[in-house]
Amino acid sequence: MDLISKLSDDDLIKAYGEVINELKKRGIIRSKNLLGDLGEYLAINQYCNTIGLPNLQPAPIGTQNIDAISVKGERYSIKSTTGKVTGVFYGLNEPDSKEPELQKFEYIIVVKFNEDYVLEKIIELNWTNFLKNKKWHSRMRAWNLTITQKLINDSKIIYVRN
Repeated sequence: MDLISKLSDDDLIKAYGEVINELKKRGIIRSKNLLGDLGEYLAINQYCNTIGLPNLQPAPIGTQNIDAISVKGERYSIKSTTGKVTGVFYGLNEPDSKEPELQKFEYIIVVKFNEDYVLEKIIELNWTNFLKNKKWHSRMRAWNLTITQKLINDSKIIYVRN
């Protein structure tokens, strides 16, 4: 990648745009959410290319609460992060709610990247383990997951980088 360091600032900015356009052309990303789209793409590919895991297909853009669907109709939410906390899950009951929680998906897939966008880990939680591990984000008024050893222990490990 020494070639990149030799680019002028203007050429580097132009190259970024060209890379984004090529990622879209190849179907690797579908929106302006680069990290989320990369995570969805890599998770779906990992599932489709691993014996014993269900084949997944992307949910239509704009589908609420889910990002992929298995051939059996199971719903998957996919969250990507470079840190220890996922993005938030909207549409769930607030902490003091007396209403029963309506199941929004069967599984959550967490895709963990390092700071250089290299895939480190993919884990899967079922709905029950998601409910057990979710944390309230008061400012966002929604739930998220913190990647802890407890969460990993409650998860199915799909991929770990060597």
